[in-house]
Amino acid sequence: MFSMEVGCRTLVTRCTTLLSVLLWNRGSIALANGRPDKDYLEWRWKPEKCDIPKFNVHNTLEMLRGKRVVFVGDSMSRTQWESLICMLMAGVEDKGSVYEVNQNKITKRIRFLGVRFSTFNFTIEFFRSVFLVQEGPMPKHAPKRVKSTLKLDMLDDISHQWVDSDVLIFNTGHWWVPNKLFQVGCYFQVENSLKLGMSIPSAFRTALGTWASWVEKEININRTRIFFRTFEPSHWSDQHFRSCVVTQSPTLDPKGRDRSLFSDTVLEVAKNMTVPITVLHITSMSAFRSDAHVGNCSDKPSVPDCSHWCLPGVPDMWNEIVLSHLFVGYELSFP
Repeated sequence: MFSMEVGCRTLVTRCTTLLSVLLWNRGSIALANGRPDKDYLEWRWKPEKCDIPKFNVHNTLEMLRGKRVVFVGDSMSRTQWESLICMLMAGVEDKGSVYEVNQNKITKRIRFLGVRFSTFNFTIEFFRSVFLVQEGPMPKHAPKRVKSTLKLDMLDDISHQWVDSDVLIFNTGHWWVPNKLFQVGCYFQVENSLKLGMSIPSAFRTALGTWASWVEKEININRTRIFFRTFEPSHWSDQHFRSCVVTQSPTLDPKGRDRSLFSDTVLEVAKNMTVPITVLHITSMSAFRSDAHVGNCSDKPSVPDCSHWCLPGVPDMWNEIVLSHLFVGYELSFP
């Protein structure tokens, strides 16, 4: 359920301010790229039987003091990472005290980005791992059509860098499609065996099983709070990702986008894990937001985009849900 709410526009200042503070990728900041309407900023998701506490930046900065928050996943994860940084910047007086730890420019392909809030001694980090499992070269004696593999039984080779964190937020899904896999010669592998006939849903389930085993073995649940965000739907007008119409209001008919096999698999795997994790089931709530994509208001207006989200926008709500979970049991509370 959605309701209109005045006051969300302050987020625009938070994000556009970052353009001058950090070496920022402005691609997802739609208003800075010329989007004329602002109604998409005013919608707030309201659960049916409870309330999401309103975001309080000062309490959140204090809660995160001394912590390490890590996002792992694809570009949708990076957008959520950017969103959280924008939200937190509103409470920082000295903008110069917030910086990318390696002075890197925020781009699509870089594998690690970390923004430090030095006054509060915490970092918000992003690791690009679009499949979560390890990508490998073509095995010896593989058929000619095989150019690379996904090693479904091995987590990404940078996974050791995720371990010592206080909050871990994972996602994957948008790269598990034929044009990112089979059509570019990438097939599945388990141990030394090529699985040329394995379907994408089956491979996705196997990869998540590998992820779950890694979490159970490697993560100290007494320190680290683990989240897995479900699949966030796109709103392309055709199946070839060429036609993109961004609506002015949320759609009333999600046209099946409120369900996802990937999301169902995440829920199934999480239910059978031996350690506690929190599933951020955002598929349904995001399925109605056909108004909130970048569209042609990006740094490349000739390339339409109905997959990625405007900032500020939908990812802010995802982060508010994360923060509401983190505040449970914390000595500070939302007013």
